[in-house]
Amino acid sequence: MYPRRICKTIHIGSVQVGGDAPISVQSMTKTDTRDVHATIRQIKELEENGCEIIRLAVPDSEAAAALSEIKHGISIPLIADIHFDHRLALDALSAGVDGLRLNPGNIADADKVAEVVRAAKERQVPIRIGVNAGSLPPHAAPEQTLPQRMVAAAMHHIKLLEDLDFDLIKVSLKAFDVPSTIEAYKDIAGKIPYPLHLGITESGMPRTGAIRSAAGIGTLLYLGIGDTIRVSLTTAPHEEVCAGYDILKSLGLRRRGPVLVSCPTCGRCEVDVIAIAQQVEQLLQKSPKHLRVAVMGCVVNGPGEAKDADIGVACGKGKAVLFKKGEQIAVIAENEILPRLMQEIDGM
Repeated sequence: MYPRRICKTIHIGSVQVGGDAPISVQSMTKTDTRDVHATIRQIKELEENGCEIIRLAVPDSEAAAALSEIKHGISIPLIADIHFDHRLALDALSAGVDGLRLNPGNIADADKVAEVVRAAKERQVPIRIGVNAGSLPPHAAPEQTLPQRMVAAAMHHIKLLEDLDFDLIKVSLKAFDVPSTIEAYKDIAGKIPYPLHLGITESGMPRTGAIRSAAGIGTLLYLGIGDTIRVSLTTAPHEEVCAGYDILKSLGLRRRGPVLVSCPTCGRCEVDVIAIAQQVEQLLQKSPKHLRVAVMGCVVNGPGEAKDADIGVACGKGKAVLFKKGEQIAVIAENEILPRLMQEIDGM
């Protein structure tokens, strides 16, 4: 791992972003913001899954009017996602949101931006300059590469805010194309002192979207770039949160819930490792315990991985060896593997 990029610290409500703060995990609601009860219900589910910051679409004044009630019904900081109409940002600030996301591609008028910045500064509310490859400002230079145009759009907007003596800034540069996203973040990382929000936009369905996001977000985090993340998937938002934590856990950057180590299986397996691993994964989904759990299928790597885990099984023909904290504690029959493993996990 490369050393983490040093940047300014800001606060989104109670959550510190940047500096030496843990890399936070965000999501975005998929309900109609105007439906207050459905939106609060979805955010509560996200809170249970570890979401630390939530963003809501604010398409019109009715949605903006719902923000105050929503904020009072949740426990995590709320960010208003604003496009096209700067007045919605002003309404969101009046409703008490903890952060704004502005898109330079559709709110570029300097006077309108200044009006929003003055209101945000008065309330000490941070603004994310959220550049998307699909909605770049019309003045973007066509001869530049996509990453260069994304960075130029962000830098132009940053200067607007800095000229107004505003530095509660967070920046994102998202594209569907993973290499373009990585290049854009690498370019801007050395040019600005502000925290960076990472993501691969419109990354797709859960399987392929999680892979694209892991490739892009994971690469940048490995390079020491990034302070908060959102995995964008075409599915329920709690899946985004789970994927975000899986990326962070895979790099050793956060610990939340168990890590499951399981072998891919092959012709040497003599028990149904896939079925056992699937059941273990499902049972562990909402566990808060920081455990490494191994479900291994044969004698090649099984004993070593199970022994290195906090708790694990190395399966053989009709039975398995149960390891706990590096020690073999039992040999159990195949039909006892799942209940015994979960019994040991529950007691740890």
